[in-house]
Amino acid sequence: MAKIGIVKDIRYLDHIADYTHVESPKRLSEVYAVLEKGDLWDEFMQIAPRIAVHSELEWIHTPAYINHIASTSERPLTVLDPDTYASSLSYDTARLAVGGVFSILDYLFRRDIPNGFALIRPPGHHAEADRAMGFCIFNNIALGTKYAMRIHGVKKVLIVDWDLHHGNGTQNAFYKDPNVLYFSTHQFPYYPGSGNYDEVGEGEGKGYTVNVPLGMGQDDKVYIQIFRRILSPIALSFKPHIILVSAGFDVYFDDPLGGMRVTPKGLAAITRILLDLAGELCDGKILFVLEGGYNLKGLQDCIVAVLKEMSGESILKEDDFSQGEEESINPQIDKVIKIQRQFWPL
Repeated sequence: MAKIGIVKDIRYLDHIADYTHVESPKRLSEVYAVLEKGDLWDEFMQIAPRIAVHSELEWIHTPAYINHIASTSERPLTVLDPDTYASSLSYDTARLAVGGVFSILDYLFRRDIPNGFALIRPPGHHAEADRAMGFCIFNNIALGTKYAMRIHGVKKVLIVDWDLHHGNGTQNAFYKDPNVLYFSTHQFPYYPGSGNYDEVGEGEGKGYTVNVPLGMGQDDKVYIQIFRRILSPIALSFKPHIILVSAGFDVYFDDPLGGMRVTPKGLAAITRILLDLAGELCDGKILFVLEGGYNLKGLQDCIVAVLKEMSGESILKEDDFSQGEEESINPQIDKVIKIQRQFWPL
């Protein structure tokens, strides 16, 4: 069996203000350490990232914004928004994060790897065309989508965002585009305030944004229901050529920024659903891209659970995967289904 593609690079630790910020280099250094010591290491093909160039960043971001981020290299610390900073190496690190997604996509489309995980930072799904937000500088997943379409000729992309926070930047990048289906589960109301039920896209893109806003406290059963009863039928109808996942692990039950109750087994279960969809719809092509997750032990455990599922070495028992099958539909899920039925066969 071909090895899982992993983007991993010590330079992702260079984006730093101080170690008290929750989005610190420790998020990756401790994940890297666990993977290097674990029994999964032989299952990986490590892929070297490259630096994304200015013209590639312009696929999503404005030239003025890119130049502004480039100028931060001249200063030890720049505050970009109340939550987001840039140090002198952040511009290069953020470009390396984007380039890491590009590099692993090349391997995926050459079929050198069956699937992949970009273990990168800073995260990206809040970044708008012209501003940084919520720890994010450049929108890694949106730029990866453009790369798949422009460089590899992909016609339709499914973006699945399971981060605790709504990916406003990603949604806005493709809100009018019928070739990119953006699907998000997120705590609501919560930062950044977007992602309500009625945000379904505009113009030709109407119906191609699917938001599943959730009150705090949702568990594995609810997430499995969502991925089975909403995402799966929509994906089967949309028929994407690749699935890109904004994999945020702040849905973990003990995350300091979150209010969900998802476990590593829950994330393994929804990963299996996504892998099955990728196998049926797009020849297995699926890429996971790291977003949030701020409990370091939870981040480690959840990433290992996802990687084991990707490698075929599941942590799940049948009872774990069948959770919620016989239960009535959660009212929040039912509301999404009623709204989305005007666009999809649910």
